[in-house]
Amino acid sequence: MSYHDPVLLKESVDALAIKEDGVYVDVTFGGGGHSREILNRLGKNGKLFGFDQDPDALDNLIDDERFVLIPENFRFISRFLRFHRIKKVDGVLADLGVSSHQFDEAERGFSIRFDGDLDMRMNQKSKVSAKEIINKYPEEKLAEILFLYGELRNSRNIAKTIVESRQNEKIETSFQLKEVLQKYLPKAKEHKILAQIFQAIRIEVNEELDVLREFLLQMPNLLKEEGRLSVISYHSLEDRLVKRFIRTGLFSGEPEKDVFGNSDVPLQKVGKLIVPNADEIKVNNRARSAKLRIATLKV
Repeated sequence: MSYHDPVLLKESVDALAIKEDGVYVDVTFGGGGHSREILNRLGKNGKLFGFDQDPDALDNLIDDERFVLIPENFRFISRFLRFHRIKKVDGVLADLGVSSHQFDEAERGFSIRFDGDLDMRMNQKSKVSAKEIINKYPEEKLAEILFLYGELRNSRNIAKTIVESRQNEKIETSFQLKEVLQKYLPKAKEHKILAQIFQAIRIEVNEELDVLREFLLQMPNLLKEEGRLSVISYHSLEDRLVKRFIRTGLFSGEPEKDVFGNSDVPLQKVGKLIVPNADEIKVNNRARSAKLRIATLKV
């Protein structure tokens, strides 16, 4: 089984409009599929930096003098690029979410298909795992996470059931959590509802939406003139943030306009939303919810 089948590979790399001697960043290195494609298009003076906080990704290191892998969270992109004396780049690619490898490793606790430890940490050094959230968060906080990040209408009832159950016995595995919540999982919708619950917990564990906001806010200062941003997202919460930031430069509200009606929006979209075709979804089912948005620095 491959580490991770890159989704929208050609389209997301095409979006970067690669210059042979340019400097590019793949902030979600994973199995290195997108990075290898970028390197294929770079000349000998080009440079590519990869980011990945998951130690497992280090096993996929690319032996190429044009490539540097930074084993850190991409929320710190500008800081670590400055350490490498890079202030501006020609393009940034982000393939958000969980890699196939993380889903397929039962002990990582990401998947609803396997019984594994409730972990869900993308960075194994992080202190807070899914286990802490399920067993220690107050009921109100749990309900809020399930509602905001899982978009579950009955989040209060689910949180109440988790809190009542953990008083009798600690909830430590994926299947234990599934058993506790059985009454909320009608057969026809079991997979969908469980996926929403796991998504909510995973987003909280890894601060995924905060990371995405911090990352996007750095783009206007990091991209060179005509620099490109290529972002693949997999659920509406991520996609809304990306879409809104490209359109307004903000995550809420509308940009202020000057007396001439012009607003200071740093990015502008390139082309239309791109989604995988039926053939790609057939080969890689995880591509079914992918959305690619492209932006460039407004001049």
